[in-house]
Amino acid sequence: MARTALVTGGTRGLGGAISLALRDAGYRVAAVYHKDAEAAQAFAGQHGVAVYQWDVADWQACVDGVAAVEKDLGPVEVLVNNAGVTRDAALHKMTPDQWNTVLLTNLGSLFNMSRQVINGMRERGFGRIVNISSVNGERGQAGQCNYAAAKAGVLGFTRALALENARKNITVNAVAPGYCDTAMVAAVPADVLQTIVAGIPAGRLGTPEDIARVVAFLVADGSAYITGATIDANGGLYMG
Repeated sequence: MARTALVTGGTRGLGGAISLALRDAGYRVAAVYHKDAEAAQAFAGQHGVAVYQWDVADWQACVDGVAAVEKDLGPVEVLVNNAGVTRDAALHKMTPDQWNTVLLTNLGSLFNMSRQVINGMRERGFGRIVNISSVNGERGQAGQCNYAAAKAGVLGFTRALALENARKNITVNAVAPGYCDTAMVAAVPADVLQTIVAGIPAGRLGTPEDIARVVAFLVADGSAYITGATIDANGGLYMG
């Protein structure tokens, strides 16, 4: 029987590619989005992926949303915490709202979402959780104290949750993408982006599919001996 996979931020960019990779691998996929319902519905219609709308930074929305997914598709056995936002500014100019929005969405959502599914995974004796971090959570980035702190926190969360659940056949891993060809990176000024690409040993931006393939590998039944790991997918930009 097909497993149910839930992907947050799952209708565009990295999340969209992850949703499609898991669909192609035979999972029943629930792709969660927050805004741009028109684009999400177009994604659902084009690719045959079920989409659900809620804010992963909101605890009660996650309680209700996961309940709806499980009612429709069955218990969530694979969770990909991918949703993320940026609110870049140097710390001496950063507002509390810029800090809080990024921390709540990029890190707080891991608690909100994982807490909804972890008991069921433990009871069934199977689960796969993959948390999307970032190269900038490993090496830091000027103008991103909020984002780098959240994405570094993802790594600590991943290791702790992996330790808590390893004996229950639940793996918890992180993927730390480098700069990928997504709308978020496309917003970077052209001259800055050119400098970034010049510094990547592979000589190119990553693709969403590059990241999706790593996630699909980590959630497979055969990857049961990998847990608490961080997989760097950054073209050699950072080697931790």
